[in-house]
Amino acid sequence: MASRVFLHVGVPKSGTTFLQHGLWSQADRWRRLGVLLPAVGHREHRWGSLVVREDTRRLSERPPAAARAWEEILADVHAWDGTAVVSHEFYGGATRAQARRAVESLAADEVHVVVTARHPLQTLVSGWQEMTKYGRTVALDDFCTGVSDDPHDVWNWRALDAAEVLGHWGAVVPPERVHVVPVASSGQDASLWVRFAGLLAADPPPYPDGGNASNASIGLVECEALRQVGAHLRDLASLPRSTWVRRYLAETVLARRPAERFWPGPDRIAECRERGERVLAQVREAGYDVVGDLSHLAVPAQLPPRRSPADVDPSEVAAVATELVAELVRDLAAERRRALAAERDAGARSTGDAGAGQPPGTPGRGLSGMVRRRLHRRA
Repeated sequence: MASRVFLHVGVPKSGTTFLQHGLWSQADRWRRLGVLLPAVGHREHRWGSLVVREDTRRLSERPPAAARAWEEILADVHAWDGTAVVSHEFYGGATRAQARRAVESLAADEVHVVVTARHPLQTLVSGWQEMTKYGRTVALDDFCTGVSDDPHDVWNWRALDAAEVLGHWGAVVPPERVHVVPVASSGQDASLWVRFAGLLAADPPPYPDGGNASNASIGLVECEALRQVGAHLRDLASLPRSTWVRRYLAETVLARRPAERFWPGPDRIAECRERGERVLAQVREAGYDVVGDLSHLAVPAQLPPRRSPADVDPSEVAAVATELVAELVRDLAAERRRALAAERDAGARSTGDAGAGQPPGTPGRGLSGMVRRRLHRRA
């Protein structure tokens, strides 16, 4: 069995995509250092979080392999005699009982819990933006207003507040094995990888060259435009929303525009200040290992002036929306030209060629192909 297992359980929007890319993009290199990333890839770790949190509904919407993901992670961990790492931010939503079962099932000599976190105000803004990119329509000041008692529900303070996550996971391992990694308000501060990776190995590999992986941000007016678009797309299932609203509209088209940063209203800022002070007190009282500057988890006393969604004029939203329509038309026109050229090329080849002469709307062709190519160029 593994001698040590590090469970990185969140929180969301704390540089987790950045860190997970640094792990998985050089998994072989980590393995040579005696550090295992169990299972096939990052997807299995996300699926594993569904199993741990007993989210049977979402598991049923995924391939059958999803229900076996945690078993595969455990099998690899049990067959390894070095250090292993399990990382996904949705583990943080588990109940204390679920967390305890997960730790016990790993059966390692030492299980460590790692919580990366930013201050609550930045987490709130980033979490709302992420949900807006998925087609959700809730206003910023109405987002994440409480702590859900449902471990399946991760986009609220249950999983976004480090104090809540530590309340569950910090109770199931000794405090010296709970590692809190504060993240600067800018997100991927230069030392984040060094501090996180240093927990796993004495001489960890540097962050991969050219690998500044992160979720693309969009600005205030773009968020408001996307939120209003989402109101007309409620009939889309979650997977199409992820593909077309998040990956295409938000992260491929709107992310090219300058991004105006923003805050919520004053009442939500005050709430975030209180939550920040609470997590600082909790970490100090519990004696957790702090890897970095704990003060990063407090909302700064002086905030730079920024607008909130309430300050956005409808004419600004209309301007973004019309430009977005124009961009979509350009993409459709370019795809049509590409499809016609492909049809001409297909006509010059043998009529036995598979797929020759398919119309633009044929599955596997059309705008979805353009999305894949553009996303590939961004990667």
